[in-house]
Amino acid sequence: MTRLSEIYTTKVAPELKKEFNYSSTMQVPGLKFVSLNMGLGEGSQDNKLIQDAAKELSLIAGQKAVVTRAKKSIAAFKLREGQPIGCCVTLRRERMWYFLDKLLNVALPRVRDFRGIPDKGFDGRGNFTLGIKDHTIFPEINMDDVDRVKGMNITIVTSATTDKEGKRLLDLLGMPFKK
Repeated sequence: MTRLSEIYTTKVAPELKKEFNYSSTMQVPGLKFVSLNMGLGEGSQDNKLIQDAAKELSLIAGQKAVVTRAKKSIAAFKLREGQPIGCCVTLRRERMWYFLDKLLNVALPRVRDFRGIPDKGFDGRGNFTLGIKDHTIFPEINMDDVDRVKGMNITIVTSATTDKEGKRLLDLLGMPFKK
């Protein structure tokens, strides 16, 4: 059991149950999975960029990244159906908890001039998406091996039904939202 999952079971879940007056512990919102995505539009012309991004995302996540491909051809973007355009990873269970612990306690404090995360990334159903402009904030990435700094999206999917419940869940887990 990871440190963050232990905090969830011992402190966060009872606090949420008391705060939102849930009658059953099954009603308490939890985390379902975390999805990491790197969209590389210029990767359709440069295959090495896609392979490097997939390798770096695999290092960050601790799980093999899948190369995503274009679903439609778009002439304005010089894009054909089936061309590689990015990579993604979906983390569940122990890897999800380990990654979130690393994100909250190691990676985000390494961001320059960090003042907190804006809470505008909620989707109306309790899920939160966070955009990161620099993937080198993770300790697994060696700056000498990086050709180009890439951004990534981190989506945290919860079982919460409202944004208020989802925000409170992430707040209690230690997500540094702006005050």
